[in-house]
Amino acid sequence: MEVTEADAVRRVAMISVHTSPFDQPGTGDAGGLNVYVLELSRRLAAAGIEVDIFTRATSSRLAPIAEAGGGIAVHNIHAGPFEGLTKGELPAQLCTFAREVLRAEAGLPLGHYDVVHSHYWLSGQVGALARDRWRVPLVHTMHTMAKVKNEAIATGDAPEPVARIIGEEQVVEAADMLIASTDLEAKQLVNLYDADPGRVEVVHPGVDLQVFRPRDTHAAREHLGVPHDALVVLFAGRLQPLKGPDVLLRAVARLLEQQPGLRSRLVVPIVGGPSGTGIEHPEALADLAAELKVDDVVRFVPPVAPAELALWDAAASLVAVPSYNESFGLVAAEAQAAGTPVVAAAVGGLTTVVADGVSGLLLDTHEPDDWAHSIGRVLLDDGLRARLAAGARVRAGAFSWEDTAERTLEVYERARASLRELV
Repeated sequence: MEVTEADAVRRVAMISVHTSPFDQPGTGDAGGLNVYVLELSRRLAAAGIEVDIFTRATSSRLAPIAEAGGGIAVHNIHAGPFEGLTKGELPAQLCTFAREVLRAEAGLPLGHYDVVHSHYWLSGQVGALARDRWRVPLVHTMHTMAKVKNEAIATGDAPEPVARIIGEEQVVEAADMLIASTDLEAKQLVNLYDADPGRVEVVHPGVDLQVFRPRDTHAAREHLGVPHDALVVLFAGRLQPLKGPDVLLRAVARLLEQQPGLRSRLVVPIVGGPSGTGIEHPEALADLAAELKVDDVVRFVPPVAPAELALWDAAASLVAVPSYNESFGLVAAEAQAAGTPVVAAAVGGLTTVVADGVSGLLLDTHEPDDWAHSIGRVLLDDGLRARLAAGARVRAGAFSWEDTAERTLEVYERARASLRELV
């Protein structure tokens, strides 16, 4: 499709209700979604696109409009109490949030925004209203889907409510274009949500290849206080059943039963904070580590900034991603960019991110014995680990935020064209 200057997208309203680009990934509800929103916005801004991000304020100290660099404006909207509001309670605040988004646009010249891009179903509800009010296309990225999550519920987790499923169905119907992170997610949108295949485009998320890159392992370990000869099995992410950190702990316990000589060298950093149902029992993982008698090798590390996480990736012998569901698997992609092999569950987007036997190992099970075996293979076979590390670096080159932004702009332009045909 040829795009004229008049057709070109110049201003985007990015809606992210429940997590702010300023939030620290790995804690609360902050994770891959807010990394996605911020990194995509940065690349769009670098391409000359004005981006306004609308998110819910979680502190009275936040300015109504904050600068995120590169001309990105973050609108911190007051909708509900600043603290103590769970994601499950946010639907009750959507009317207030939507009203403030519409009010912000009302003070701008007519036709200010060219497209609305919403993230997660809560934002999609607001985006659908803005679409109709502003007469601009709605592009929506699901990130996670209730029907998919409910098909593979982790032990101790709760199913997603019917209200969310209905809300997601409404957003799928309202959106002019849907962005899926992988081919699998695109199929799930069509098969589970009756999305029109012609309105679904696959755009892979990216990795900041300047931050997550191969580094000197010894230097990284020196900085983090990890012994140079350690065997480091890293978990990074929110501590909730969905992410499966307990799977890793049970696998480590089984590995040490089989290979007791590894105990003196094994280090298992768990980098992240409680989230989701994990908030209800924030000490549960530490209690499990003690119960399994692996607390001497496990290190619990609070959530860290991307630059620090990149050091942990570089210091690791492998990164374990035992999730029960991942729409993409940003942690795995970042680890590979650092040249670190990944042992991951063969679920969701991880089957796209990780090339089995090339950049890591994929497991179609969460059984501790199977995970112990695969982790042990990578740790104890230097040749295998070196081959996977080389493959990881190559694999990471397939995912960059610059490519993501370029493809996303193409989707915006398609959405504008389809909207004009409907008017």
